[in-house]
Amino acid sequence: MKLRKVKTLLFIATAGISFCLSGYGSHAEKLSNMLPSAGFGTKVEEGVTVSEVKDEVKHLVNESQGNPTSVVKLDDASASTAKATVTLDKEVVEAVIPEIVVDEKTKEEEFYNLVIARVDNYVNVRDIPSEDGEIVGKLYDKSAGNFIEEVDGWYKIQSGNCVGYVKGEYCVTGDEAVEVAREVGTRIATVTTTTLKVREEPSLEASVLGLVPIEEDLIVTEELDGWVKVDIEEGFGYVSTDYVDLKTEFVKAESKAEEEARLKKEKEERDRANAAAAAAAAKRAAREAQAADDAANQTQAQPAQTYAASGNGAGTDVANFALQFVGNPYVFGGSSLTQGTDCSGFVMSVYANFGVSLPHSSSGDRSVGYDVGGLENAQPGDIICYSGHVGIYIGNGQIVHASTSKTGIVVGNATYRTPICVRRIF
Repeated sequence: MKLRKVKTLLFIATAGISFCLSGYGSHAEKLSNMLPSAGFGTKVEEGVTVSEVKDEVKHLVNESQGNPTSVVKLDDASASTAKATVTLDKEVVEAVIPEIVVDEKTKEEEFYNLVIARVDNYVNVRDIPSEDGEIVGKLYDKSAGNFIEEVDGWYKIQSGNCVGYVKGEYCVTGDEAVEVAREVGTRIATVTTTTLKVREEPSLEASVLGLVPIEEDLIVTEELDGWVKVDIEEGFGYVSTDYVDLKTEFVKAESKAEEEARLKKEKEERDRANAAAAAAAAKRAAREAQAADDAANQTQAQPAQTYAASGNGAGTDVANFALQFVGNPYVFGGSSLTQGTDCSGFVMSVYANFGVSLPHSSSGDRSVGYDVGGLENAQPGDIICYSGHVGIYIGNGQIVHASTSKTGIVVGNATYRTPICVRRIF
Protein backbone atom coordinates (compact mmCIF):
# COMPACT_ATOMS: atom_id res chain seq x y z
CA MET A 1 0.00 0.00 0.00
CA LYS A 2 1.35 3.43 -0.92
CA LEU A 3 0.57 6.11 1.62
CA ARG A 4 -0.61 9.36 0.10
CA LYS A 5 1.11 12.67 0.77
CA VAL A 6 -0.60 15.64 2.35
CA LYS A 7 -3.64 16.15 0.20
CA THR A 8 -3.78 19.94 0.44
CA LEU A 9 -0.27 20.47 -0.88
CA LEU A 10 -0.94 18.17 -3.81
CA PHE A 11 -4.04 19.92 -5.06
CA ILE A 12 -2.70 23.40 -4.40
CA ALA A 13 0.40 22.52 -6.38
CA THR A 14 -1.68 21.55 -9.41
CA ALA A 15 -3.48 24.85 -9.87
CA GLY A 16 -3.86 28.36 -8.57
CA ILE A 17 -6.73 29.11 -6.23
CA SER A 18 -8.76 32.27 -6.68
CA PHE A 19 -11.05 33.69 -4.08
CA CYS A 20 -12.86 36.89 -3.27
CA LEU A 21 -12.31 38.68 0.05
CA SER A 22 -15.42 40.63 0.97
CA GLY A 23 -15.43 43.23 3.67
CA TYR A 24 -11.62 43.33 3.85
CA GLY A 25 -8.74 44.52 1.85
CA SER A 26 -5.16 43.84 2.67
CA HIS A 27 -2.20 45.98 3.48
CA ALA A 28 -0.48 46.07 0.11
CA GLU A 29 2.95 46.87 1.50
CA LYS A 30 2.86 44.00 4.01
CA LEU A 31 1.68 41.50 1.47
CA SER A 32 4.05 42.64 -1.25
CA ASN A 33 6.92 41.95 1.12
CA MET A 34 5.69 38.41 1.71
CA LEU A 35 4.03 37.27 -1.50
CA PRO A 36 5.58 36.52 -4.87
CA SER A 37 4.51 39.07 -7.45
CA ALA A 38 3.24 36.45 -9.86
CA GLY A 39 -0.42 35.65 -9.50
CA PHE A 40 -1.20 38.26 -6.87
CA GLY A 41 -3.60 41.13 -7.48
CA THR A 42 -3.17 44.23 -5.31
CA LYS A 43 -6.55 45.85 -5.70
CA VAL A 44 -6.87 46.15 -1.93
CA GLU A 45 -7.71 48.52 0.89
CA GLU A 46 -6.09 49.22 4.26
CA GLY A 47 -6.91 47.42 7.49
CA VAL A 48 -6.61 43.66 7.05
CA THR A 49 -3.80 41.64 8.57
CA VAL A 50 -1.84 38.79 7.07
CA SER A 51 -3.41 36.41 9.61
CA GLU A 52 -6.86 37.34 8.31
CA VAL A 53 -5.75 36.50 4.78
CA LYS A 54 -4.49 33.18 6.08
CA ASP A 55 -7.86 32.50 7.67
CA GLU A 56 -9.61 33.20 4.38
CA VAL A 57 -7.31 30.87 2.47
CA LYS A 58 -7.84 28.19 5.07
CA HIS A 59 -11.59 28.64 4.67
CA LEU A 60 -11.20 28.28 0.91
CA VAL A 61 -9.16 25.11 1.28
CA ASN A 62 -11.82 23.60 3.50
CA GLU A 63 -14.67 24.61 1.22
CA SER A 64 -12.97 23.47 -1.96
CA GLN A 65 -12.68 19.91 -0.61
CA GLY A 66 -9.81 19.07 -2.88
CA ASN A 67 -11.22 20.69 -6.03
CA PRO A 68 -8.48 22.98 -7.41
CA THR A 69 -10.85 24.86 -9.68
CA SER A 70 -13.47 25.83 -7.12
CA VAL A 71 -13.84 29.49 -6.25
CA VAL A 72 -15.35 30.64 -2.96
CA LYS A 73 -17.16 33.98 -2.99
CA LEU A 74 -17.98 35.41 0.38
CA ASP A 75 -21.09 37.52 0.84
CA ASP A 76 -20.60 41.28 0.48
CA ALA A 77 -21.01 43.23 3.69
CA SER A 78 -22.46 46.09 1.61
CA ALA A 79 -22.61 47.26 -1.97
CA SER A 80 -19.84 49.76 -1.32
CA THR A 81 -17.42 47.25 0.21
CA ALA A 82 -14.09 47.18 -1.53
CA LYS A 83 -12.90 43.80 -2.73
CA ALA A 84 -9.55 42.25 -3.37
CA THR A 85 -9.17 39.42 -5.85
CA VAL A 86 -6.28 37.19 -4.88
CA THR A 87 -4.78 34.24 -6.71
CA LEU A 88 -2.61 31.99 -4.59
CA ASP A 89 -0.34 29.44 -6.23
CA LYS A 90 1.94 26.80 -4.72
CA GLU A 91 4.78 29.27 -4.10
CA VAL A 92 2.47 31.65 -2.27
CA VAL A 93 1.19 28.89 -0.03
CA GLU A 94 4.71 27.78 0.80
CA ALA A 95 5.96 31.34 1.39
CA VAL A 96 3.06 32.81 3.34
CA ILE A 97 0.99 30.08 4.93
CA PRO A 98 3.01 26.89 5.26
CA GLU A 99 1.07 25.98 8.37
CA ILE A 100 -1.94 25.24 6.16
CA VAL A 101 -0.15 22.12 5.01
CA VAL A 102 0.09 21.07 8.65
CA ASP A 103 -3.40 22.20 9.61
CA GLU A 104 -4.92 20.40 6.68
CA LYS A 105 -3.44 17.12 7.82
CA THR A 106 -6.83 16.55 9.37
CA LYS A 107 -8.30 13.74 11.39
CA GLU A 108 -9.10 12.00 8.13
CA GLU A 109 -5.48 12.13 7.00
CA GLU A 110 -4.47 10.56 10.29
CA PHE A 111 -7.21 7.95 9.94
CA TYR A 112 -5.82 7.03 6.53
CA ASN A 113 -2.80 5.49 8.25
CA LEU A 114 -4.87 3.37 10.63
CA VAL A 115 -5.37 -0.38 10.40
CA ILE A 116 -8.80 -1.32 11.80
CA ALA A 117 -9.93 -4.88 12.50
CA ARG A 118 -13.20 -5.97 10.87
CA VAL A 119 -13.84 -9.43 12.31
CA ASP A 120 -16.38 -11.24 14.48
CA ASN A 121 -14.06 -11.33 17.49
CA TYR A 122 -10.35 -10.60 17.01
CA VAL A 123 -7.40 -11.08 14.69
CA ASN A 124 -4.10 -12.35 16.05
CA VAL A 125 -1.06 -10.08 16.05
CA ARG A 126 2.07 -12.12 15.22
CA ASP A 127 5.78 -11.44 15.49
CA ILE A 128 6.41 -12.23 11.79
CA PRO A 129 4.18 -11.90 8.70
CA SER A 130 3.15 -15.55 8.72
CA GLU A 131 0.60 -17.79 10.42
CA ASP A 132 3.61 -19.65 11.78
CA GLY A 133 4.57 -16.55 13.74
CA GLU A 134 4.22 -16.37 17.50
CA ILE A 135 1.07 -14.65 18.72
CA VAL A 136 2.08 -11.47 20.55
CA GLY A 137 -1.38 -9.95 20.96
CA LYS A 138 -4.95 -9.58 19.74
CA LEU A 139 -6.56 -6.82 17.69
CA TYR A 140 -10.24 -7.01 18.55
CA ASP A 141 -13.06 -6.07 16.18
CA LYS A 142 -13.18 -2.29 15.61
CA SER A 143 -9.82 -1.88 17.35
CA ALA A 144 -7.16 0.17 15.57
CA GLY A 145 -3.41 0.34 15.14
CA ASN A 146 -1.01 2.54 13.20
CA PHE A 147 0.20 1.24 9.84
CA ILE A 148 3.97 0.70 9.60
CA GLU A 149 4.44 -1.41 6.46
CA GLU A 150 2.88 -4.11 4.30
CA VAL A 151 4.59 -7.46 3.74
CA ASP A 152 2.97 -10.09 1.50
CA GLY A 153 -0.58 -9.23 2.48
CA TRP A 154 0.25 -8.66 6.15
CA TYR A 155 0.17 -5.25 7.84
CA LYS A 156 2.76 -4.43 10.44
CA ILE A 157 1.11 -2.26 13.07
CA GLN A 158 1.70 -0.58 16.38
CA SER A 159 -1.35 -0.51 18.63
CA GLY A 160 -0.97 0.35 22.28
CA ASN A 161 1.93 -1.71 23.58
CA CYS A 162 1.58 -4.28 20.83
CA VAL A 163 3.79 -4.31 17.70
CA GLY A 164 3.45 -7.03 15.09
CA TYR A 165 1.72 -8.28 11.96
CA VAL A 166 -1.98 -8.83 11.26
CA LYS A 167 -3.42 -10.53 8.20
CA GLY A 168 -4.64 -7.87 5.78
CA GLU A 169 -7.84 -9.70 4.82
CA TYR A 170 -9.19 -9.19 8.33
CA CYS A 171 -8.52 -5.45 8.44
CA VAL A 172 -9.06 -2.23 6.52
CA THR A 173 -6.67 0.64 5.94
CA GLY A 174 -6.31 3.66 3.64
CA ASP A 175 -9.58 5.09 2.30
CA GLU A 176 -11.60 2.26 3.87
CA ALA A 177 -10.07 3.04 7.26
CA VAL A 178 -11.11 6.68 6.90
CA GLU A 179 -14.73 5.59 6.44
CA VAL A 180 -14.68 2.99 9.19
CA ALA A 181 -12.92 5.33 11.64
CA ARG A 182 -15.96 7.62 11.65
CA GLU A 183 -18.02 4.67 12.83
CA VAL A 184 -15.70 3.12 15.42
CA GLY A 185 -13.76 6.12 16.73
CA THR A 186 -15.02 8.19 19.65
CA ARG A 187 -14.38 11.92 19.63
CA ILE A 188 -13.56 13.02 23.18
CA ALA A 189 -13.30 16.46 24.81
CA THR A 190 -11.25 16.41 28.02
CA VAL A 191 -11.96 19.32 30.35
CA THR A 192 -8.86 21.43 31.10
CA THR A 193 -10.37 24.08 33.37
CA THR A 194 -11.44 23.71 37.01
CA THR A 195 -15.16 24.04 36.30
CA LEU A 196 -16.36 24.00 32.70
CA LYS A 197 -19.59 25.77 31.81
CA VAL A 198 -21.63 23.90 29.21
CA ARG A 199 -23.88 26.35 27.41
CA GLU A 200 -27.17 25.94 25.60
CA GLU A 201 -25.81 27.62 22.47
CA PRO A 202 -22.28 28.08 21.06
CA SER A 203 -21.80 31.50 22.63
CA LEU A 204 -20.31 32.88 25.83
CA GLU A 205 -23.52 34.86 26.23
CA ALA A 206 -25.73 31.75 26.14
CA SER A 207 -27.33 30.31 29.28
CA VAL A 208 -25.38 27.71 31.24
CA LEU A 209 -26.84 24.22 30.83
CA GLY A 210 -24.57 22.45 33.29
CA LEU A 211 -21.17 22.32 34.94
CA VAL A 212 -18.41 19.74 34.43
CA PRO A 213 -15.26 19.34 36.57
CA ILE A 214 -11.67 19.29 35.31
CA GLU A 215 -10.31 16.13 33.62
CA GLU A 216 -13.78 14.80 32.79
CA ASP A 217 -14.17 13.22 29.35
CA LEU A 218 -17.20 14.26 27.29
CA ILE A 219 -18.47 12.66 24.09
CA VAL A 220 -18.37 15.14 21.19
CA THR A 221 -21.31 14.97 18.79
CA GLU A 222 -20.50 17.98 16.59
CA GLU A 223 -17.57 20.32 15.98
CA LEU A 224 -18.08 23.98 15.14
CA ASP A 225 -15.77 26.96 14.77
CA GLY A 226 -14.25 27.30 18.25
CA TRP A 227 -16.97 25.20 19.89
CA VAL A 228 -17.93 21.55 20.26
CA LYS A 229 -21.31 20.05 21.04
CA VAL A 230 -21.12 17.58 23.91
CA ASP A 231 -23.35 15.17 25.77
CA ILE A 232 -23.85 15.82 29.50
CA GLU A 233 -26.47 14.76 32.02
CA GLU A 234 -28.60 17.88 31.46
CA GLY A 235 -28.68 17.27 27.70
CA PHE A 236 -26.64 18.36 24.69
CA GLY A 237 -24.75 21.62 25.06
CA TYR A 238 -21.74 23.54 23.79
CA VAL A 239 -18.28 24.19 25.21
CA SER A 240 -15.50 26.43 23.94
CA THR A 241 -12.49 24.59 22.55
CA ASP A 242 -10.34 26.94 24.65
CA TYR A 243 -11.20 24.86 27.71
CA VAL A 244 -10.96 21.29 26.39
CA ASP A 245 -8.45 19.03 24.69
CA LEU A 246 -9.86 17.17 21.70
CA LYS A 247 -8.86 13.69 20.64
CA THR A 248 -10.26 10.66 18.84
CA GLU A 249 -10.13 7.46 20.85
CA PHE A 250 -9.86 4.01 19.31
CA VAL A 251 -9.73 0.70 21.11
CA LYS A 252 -6.15 -0.59 20.95
CA ALA A 253 -4.74 -4.09 20.61
CA GLU A 254 -4.12 -6.12 23.73
CA SER A 255 -0.68 -7.66 24.05
CA LYS A 256 -0.27 -11.19 25.34
CA ALA A 257 1.18 -9.88 28.61
CA GLU A 258 -1.70 -7.40 29.01
CA GLU A 259 -4.28 -10.12 28.39
CA GLU A 260 -2.68 -12.35 31.03
CA ALA A 261 -2.58 -9.46 33.50
CA ARG A 262 -6.22 -8.58 32.79
CA LEU A 263 -7.42 -12.17 33.26
CA LYS A 264 -5.47 -12.42 36.52
CA LYS A 265 -6.95 -9.14 37.78
CA GLU A 266 -10.48 -10.22 36.86
CA LYS A 267 -10.03 -13.51 38.73
CA GLU A 268 -8.77 -11.63 41.79
CA GLU A 269 -11.72 -9.24 41.55
CA ARG A 270 -14.14 -12.16 41.32
CA ASP A 271 -12.52 -13.87 44.30
CA ARG A 272 -12.81 -10.69 46.35
CA ALA A 273 -16.38 -10.22 45.18
CA ASN A 274 -17.28 -13.77 46.22
CA ALA A 275 -15.76 -13.21 49.66
CA ALA A 276 -17.58 -9.90 50.00
CA ALA A 277 -20.80 -11.51 48.81
CA ALA A 278 -20.53 -14.22 51.46
CA ALA A 279 -19.97 -11.62 54.17
CA ALA A 280 -22.84 -9.52 52.88
CA ALA A 281 -25.11 -12.56 52.79
CA ALA A 282 -24.36 -13.26 56.45
CA LYS A 283 -25.16 -9.65 57.36
CA ARG A 284 -28.33 -9.77 55.28
CA ALA A 285 -29.48 -12.96 57.00
CA ALA A 286 -28.92 -11.33 60.37
CA ARG A 287 -30.88 -8.23 59.33
CA GLU A 288 -33.72 -10.35 57.98
CA ALA A 289 -33.89 -12.33 61.18
CA GLN A 290 -33.99 -9.11 63.20
CA ALA A 291 -36.63 -7.67 60.90
CA ALA A 292 -38.76 -10.79 61.36
CA ASP A 293 -38.53 -10.42 65.12
CA ASP A 294 -39.43 -6.75 64.91
CA ALA A 295 -42.40 -7.50 62.66
CA ALA A 296 -43.70 -10.08 65.10
CA ASN A 297 -43.72 -7.47 67.86
CA GLN A 298 -45.46 -4.78 65.81
CA THR A 299 -49.22 -4.34 65.76
CA GLN A 300 -49.29 -2.10 62.68
CA ALA A 301 -47.89 -2.97 59.27
CA GLN A 302 -45.03 -0.84 58.02
CA PRO A 303 -45.10 0.70 54.52
CA ALA A 304 -43.19 -1.23 51.88
CA GLN A 305 -39.93 0.18 50.49
CA THR A 306 -40.58 2.21 47.36
CA TYR A 307 -37.58 0.82 45.46
CA ALA A 308 -35.69 -2.43 45.80
CA ALA A 309 -32.90 -3.97 43.75
CA SER A 310 -33.47 -7.35 42.15
CA GLY A 311 -31.36 -10.42 42.89
CA ASN A 312 -29.02 -11.35 45.73
CA GLY A 313 -25.36 -10.84 46.58
CA ALA A 314 -23.01 -8.02 47.41
CA GLY A 315 -23.94 -6.01 44.32
CA THR A 316 -27.60 -6.11 45.32
CA ASP A 317 -26.67 -4.88 48.78
CA VAL A 318 -24.82 -1.97 47.16
CA ALA A 319 -27.84 -1.13 45.02
CA ASN A 320 -30.29 -1.32 47.94
CA PHE A 321 -28.03 0.85 50.08
CA ALA A 322 -27.92 3.44 47.28
CA LEU A 323 -31.70 3.41 46.87
CA GLN A 324 -32.37 4.69 50.38
CA PHE A 325 -31.01 8.09 49.31
CA VAL A 326 -33.47 8.63 46.44
CA GLY A 327 -34.93 12.12 46.68
CA ASN A 328 -31.88 13.68 48.32
CA PRO A 329 -30.30 16.70 46.61
CA TYR A 330 -27.73 16.97 43.84
CA VAL A 331 -24.81 19.31 44.55
CA PHE A 332 -22.03 19.87 42.03
CA GLY A 333 -18.74 18.67 43.52
CA GLY A 334 -20.52 17.22 46.56
CA SER A 335 -20.21 13.73 48.06
CA SER A 336 -22.74 13.75 50.93
CA LEU A 337 -25.47 11.16 50.45
CA THR A 338 -27.82 13.22 52.63
CA GLN A 339 -26.79 16.86 52.18
CA GLY A 340 -25.96 16.74 48.48
CA THR A 341 -23.70 14.98 46.00
CA ASP A 342 -22.91 14.87 42.31
CA CYS A 343 -23.01 11.70 40.23
CA SER A 344 -19.50 10.39 40.86
CA GLY A 345 -19.59 11.55 44.49
CA PHE A 346 -22.75 9.48 44.90
CA VAL A 347 -21.15 6.31 43.50
CA MET A 348 -17.97 6.96 45.50
CA SER A 349 -19.82 7.45 48.79
CA VAL A 350 -22.10 4.44 48.28
CA TYR A 351 -19.17 2.14 47.63
CA ALA A 352 -17.19 3.67 50.51
CA ASN A 353 -19.84 2.17 52.82
CA PHE A 354 -18.68 -1.25 51.60
CA GLY A 355 -14.99 -0.54 52.08
CA VAL A 356 -14.27 0.21 48.40
CA SER A 357 -12.37 3.38 47.44
CA LEU A 358 -13.42 4.88 44.10
CA PRO A 359 -12.41 8.15 42.39
CA HIS A 360 -14.59 11.25 42.53
CA SER A 361 -14.69 11.27 38.73
CA SER A 362 -17.09 9.77 36.22
CA SER A 363 -14.21 9.39 33.75
CA GLY A 364 -12.12 7.68 36.42
CA ASP A 365 -14.95 5.23 37.11
CA ARG A 366 -14.55 3.95 33.56
CA SER A 367 -11.41 2.06 34.61
CA VAL A 368 -12.36 0.69 38.05
CA GLY A 369 -13.21 -2.98 38.56
CA TYR A 370 -13.60 -4.80 35.26
CA ASP A 371 -15.73 -4.49 32.15
CA VAL A 372 -18.68 -6.86 31.87
CA GLY A 373 -19.18 -6.41 28.14
CA GLY A 374 -22.29 -4.27 27.94
CA LEU A 375 -25.61 -3.43 29.56
CA GLU A 376 -27.05 -6.82 28.63
CA ASN A 377 -24.64 -8.39 31.14
CA ALA A 378 -25.22 -5.86 33.93
CA GLN A 379 -26.03 -6.97 37.47
CA PRO A 380 -27.21 -4.91 40.45
CA GLY A 381 -24.37 -2.87 41.90
CA ASP A 382 -22.55 -2.50 38.57
CA ILE A 383 -21.35 0.99 37.65
CA ILE A 384 -22.89 2.38 34.45
CA CYS A 385 -20.72 5.05 32.80
CA TYR A 386 -22.03 7.67 30.38
CA SER A 387 -20.53 10.77 28.78
CA GLY A 388 -19.70 12.93 31.82
CA HIS A 389 -21.97 10.91 34.11
CA VAL A 390 -22.19 7.70 36.14
CA GLY A 391 -24.83 5.71 38.03
CA ILE A 392 -25.44 2.39 39.80
CA TYR A 393 -27.41 -0.41 38.17
CA ILE A 394 -30.27 -1.81 40.30
CA GLY A 395 -31.63 -4.46 37.92
CA ASN A 396 -34.60 -4.64 35.55
CA GLY A 397 -33.01 -2.11 33.22
CA GLN A 398 -32.86 0.66 35.83
CA ILE A 399 -30.22 2.75 37.58
CA VAL A 400 -30.08 4.98 40.63
CA HIS A 401 -28.03 8.12 40.17
CA ALA A 402 -27.49 11.70 41.28
CA SER A 403 -28.89 13.24 38.14
CA THR A 404 -29.17 17.05 38.13
CA SER A 405 -29.75 19.94 40.52
CA LYS A 406 -33.40 19.92 39.45
CA THR A 407 -34.05 16.23 40.08
CA GLY A 408 -31.57 15.18 42.79
CA ILE A 409 -31.00 11.44 43.30
CA VAL A 410 -33.47 9.49 41.19
CA VAL A 411 -34.23 6.09 39.68
CA GLY A 412 -34.47 5.88 35.90
CA ASN A 413 -33.98 3.70 32.85
CA ALA A 414 -30.37 2.67 32.22
CA THR A 415 -30.86 3.34 28.50
CA TYR A 416 -32.05 6.94 28.90
CA ARG A 417 -28.63 7.76 27.42
CA THR A 418 -26.13 5.55 25.64
CA PRO A 419 -23.78 3.87 28.14
CA ILE A 420 -20.06 3.98 27.41
CA CYS A 421 -19.24 0.96 29.56
CA VAL A 422 -20.41 -1.16 32.48
CA ARG A 423 -17.91 -1.87 35.27
CA ARG A 424 -18.25 -4.47 38.03
CA ILE A 425 -16.78 -4.13 41.51
CA PHE A 426 -18.70 -6.96 43.30
